Amino acid sequence: MSTALDTDMADEGVYARTAKRFRDAGIHLPKIAELSNPSPDSSIAIELGTVDPDAPDPRNLYRVHWHNGADRRSFTPVPEHIVLPSELTGVDARIVVALGNRFPMIRAHKVLAAYGCLVPRLVTGRFDPARHRAVWPSTGNYCRGGVAISRILGCRGVAVLPEGMSRERFQWLENWVADESDIVRTPGTESNVKEIYDACHVLAKEPDNVILNQFSEFGNYVIHRAVTGPALESVFAAVKGQGELRARVFVCASGSAGTLAAGDYLKAKQGTAVCAVEALECPTLLYNGYGDHNIQGIGDKHVPFIHNVMNTDFVVGVSDAASDGLNLLFNTRVGRDYLVTRQGLDPAAAEALAGLGLSSIANVVAAIKVAKYLRLGSSDAVLTVATDGAEMYSTELAKARDRYFAGEFDELAAAQVFGRYLLGAATDHLLETDRRDRERIFNLGYYTWVEQQGVALADFDARRDPAFWDDLMDVAPVWDTMIDAFNAA
Repeated sequence: MSTALDTDMADEGVYARTAKRFRDAGIHLPKIAELSNPSPDSSIAIELGTVDPDAPDPRNLYRVHWHNGADRRSFTPVPEHIVLPSELTGVDARIVVALGNRFPMIRAHKVLAAYGCLVPRLVTGRFDPARHRAVWPSTGNYCRGGVAISRILGCRGVAVLPEGMSRERFQWLENWVADESDIVRTPGTESNVKEIYDACHVLAKEPDNVILNQFSEFGNYVIHRAVTGPALESVFAAVKGQGELRARVFVCASGSAGTLAAGDYLKAKQGTAVCAVEALECPTLLYNGYGDHNIQGIGDKHVPFIHNVMNTDFVVGVSDAASDGLNLLFNTRVGRDYLVTRQGLDPAAAEALAGLGLSSIANVVAAIKVAKYLRLGSSDAVLTVATDGAEMYSTELAKARDRYFAGEFDELAAAQVFGRYLLGAATDHLLETDRRDRERIFNLGYYTWVEQQGVALADFDARRDPAFWDDLMDVAPVWDTMIDAFNAA
């Protein structure tokens, strides 16, 4: 199984043809360093002012970063974020959420991961846009990001995702794929990752299909540690100002574990602990458990290959009843009116909650739980991310209303949700990991990656060493040098 860390030239003919193809199409690839620290004064940034962020325009590659403004056209020196008020969270600690729905094309930060997985293959002659199809296994947003990246680079992208994901995801895909057959629906929901892998095994029998598995592609880890990590550090610096605020914990749903790499960056730079979040209905990391849930997009029932388990300090389980209920509270008029009139939330703060999708809400609940467990105060900050916003889950509102509230979400229901899942968030289903816990979780990954996916045991075990993950980052400047050379060609 390739992890796409190669830096040697695989096929000079493919490389030359791809460079010519991109040159003829006016496609220019941004370096990782440019996405980590984008310049608003560069010629491409100025040119972007005329480009629709939702258009399949290759110039939108230069928007695949955290520094897009609320209009998704302008540049902002500090990534867009919200600081949740204590009236909402019930804790004194400052919970800071970076907003992923500012990213171009898909309104989710997974487009960054897709770029990080494909670009190393392009600049080493391992992917031929004229011949290969890029296959993007996902539980929702990553495959959309992959299809977007594929289309603007002039190649075919194939989305592989569970059939139970939100209707909004499929509507987006139907508008972006070259052919309806490029959407592969697998059985189940986000818990059914193995079914996604099984579909990819079938697709991989066709040599022109290139599988870009976010759960095992180290490009996903590298680009998040190189780009998302510094973005969150920038957000924290802005929130901190001249005060004594401390970045205590980074909280993020495990998903593919790519975004958790930002936690490795923050731990190295800020001493921040790392907390992985998962659905309580499928508590794989917590209890070696299994099940189904509706915290869409996080994927589970396995330990991702790119999860630096030995650096994970906490694991928190959050019920999908919490994310479903809070989606109603945050994104209905009844819910927001309750927060403003009954809980004293500023109306602008209530409107800003639209930036939180289902997994983002789960991250917030987990952040509250960790803040309570650690008894954090007003001088402490908990950092997290909103992978996407509420626009991806409009059709889920009615489902939750029917499931939990007999079809009617009124002020009483809003009060119940607020009291139970925010003020009532407890420290149950929270594990502060010691060495034995981390070893248990790490070992659980053996059954997926060695037995099922054919990873060599030595390659599997090498990831126990903290130096392995630090050394991965040596490849980022090498890739940037190769991107420069590719663009020049």
